[in-house]
Amino acid sequence: MPWWFFRRRARATASEAELVSRPPRRSLGEVALPRLQGSRRYLQEQPYLLPKDLGEVNRLDFQHYVLRSLMRGNYLAPIKQPRRILDVGCGTGQWAIELAQEFPEAAVVGLDVEQTKVSSSPPANYRFVKGDVLEGLPFDSNWFDFVHQRLLFLAIPLSAWPGVVQELARVTAPGGWIELVEGSPSSSSFSPAGPATQQLIGLIGQLAALRGLDSEGEVMRSLDRYLLGAGLINVHRYPLEIPVGEWGGRLGSLMAIDVREGIKAVSAPVAARFGLSEQEVLNWLDQASQEWNELKTSYSLAVAYGQKPAAS
Repeated sequence: MPWWFFRRRARATASEAELVSRPPRRSLGEVALPRLQGSRRYLQEQPYLLPKDLGEVNRLDFQHYVLRSLMRGNYLAPIKQPRRILDVGCGTGQWAIELAQEFPEAAVVGLDVEQTKVSSSPPANYRFVKGDVLEGLPFDSNWFDFVHQRLLFLAIPLSAWPGVVQELARVTAPGGWIELVEGSPSSSSFSPAGPATQQLIGLIGQLAALRGLDSEGEVMRSLDRYLLGAGLINVHRYPLEIPVGEWGGRLGSLMAIDVREGIKAVSAPVAARFGLSEQEVLNWLDQASQEWNELKTSYSLAVAYGQKPAAS
């Protein structure tokens, strides 16, 4: 299958440049993360709060299976037989690889700032492309039939979200679909939230805010608004609740592991920023884990999708 389609776009003419709304350049906020903290590796040049290392690769793959179980599939948008599929912020590439397997006739691209996992035998119709949506996507306009982006609330600055979704819409073909899946680093996303959970998630939210990221769940609440603002039609938003803890059966137990590992991944930056020891943060995490079972806590997510109008 030819892969010429992911070439970088030619320089736009002046009139084209006026029509294309580009996402703003990244802002690293007020707090810089060191490249290495303990055994974890962080990206200094990105607003991304989570590490980029083998531990995070394993967590992201694990998280993928949790979300697929929750959604009973890899997407909710009513796609049929897409010819070209794009996964923005693809992480380990697992979602995109599974879409390539589901649609063997489609060309599937996973895009991220770096390739975190190299599959030994990826499908022939899957390709990884290095790129940063905050700098604009390296694809022609009106190209992909399905564009997917998931859980980048700790990667995309809050102010950049409308422009990012406009950029997703630019590369979407008329009649194609965009799907967004997001959560929030806000204690209000955990319901009910005990005192240790509130304390811990509150600190993570403060660190996110200092990095220019969403700390109050505005992104999750605004997904449909972003899609409408980008000119999409047939927009739908679905709230999702996922149990956290053994009280929620197998899914709840798996989600609790994912949440614990995600919090551990930022425990060192949180401790360093707020003058704590990392062990103090981990002790709060142990207390929070007990609260999830005692209070039967759930975590909130949202999925939204919309369709680019067909060309007239």
